[in-house]
Parts: sequence; C-alpha cells; structure tokens
Amino acid sequence: MPRNVLVIEDEPNIIEAISFILSRDGWVVATHSNGETAVEAVLKLGPDALILDVMLPGRSGYDILQDLRANETTKDLPVLMLTARGQKNDRELAERLGVNKFMTKPFSNAEVLETMRALVEA
Repeated sequence: MPRNVLVIEDEPNIIEAISFILSRDGWVVATHSNGETAVEAVLKLGPDALILDVMLPGRSGYDILQDLRANETTKDLPVLMLTARGQKNDRELAERLGVNKFMTKPFSNAEVLETMRALVEA
C-alpha cells in the first residue's frame, strides 16, 4: 500500500528533490507552499506523514506544528521538520512542540528517505 506524504515547503528546488526521492521509493507525494493554509491542507489530504519547513510565507512551521498537535485528528501525525536554521534553540523549540524528527538543510537524500521510512513504520 502506498504511503502518502505532504511536503509543506516553499523552495521549488527542495520540493523537487524531496518529491523525486520519495516518489522513487513508492510514496505518493503532495506539496503545499503556503503557511497560512497549511493546516487546512493537512486536514484535507490526511497524509501518513508530513515534511514541514520552518520558514514559510504566512506562518512559521512552528505555529503550524503547534496547531497540528492541538488537533485530535493530527496530534499523532509523524512530522519531519526541515530548516536552514539549525541552532540548538530551534531544535529545542521544535521538540517542545512535538516534532518527531528535526533536520537541517542541506540534508542528504538518503537521510530524508531513511527518516521518512522510520517515521511511518514506528
């Protein structure tokens, strides 16, 4: 059975790279790039996992994650958060808000693939 992932990211090159490596592995990939409507996109699509950028137009990934964790439907959704800012306080904030995995850009394709497999199999 194919696994569905929603990638919420606003950088076209990253969207393309993640979509390519995951779809090659059998994932069904949907994308969204607007922070203001991200929670609605998650609720509408009901993915098996989410890849969430921190810096998005409209709202931050932290705000989106907080809303998802407060919602009964999405509180257990596996979330991989990506950011260009990998400072300790960024990671700690994401962990406090309930992220499953935190990864800094640039990332390796193999690491994203391995992480996503582990998130949905856990």
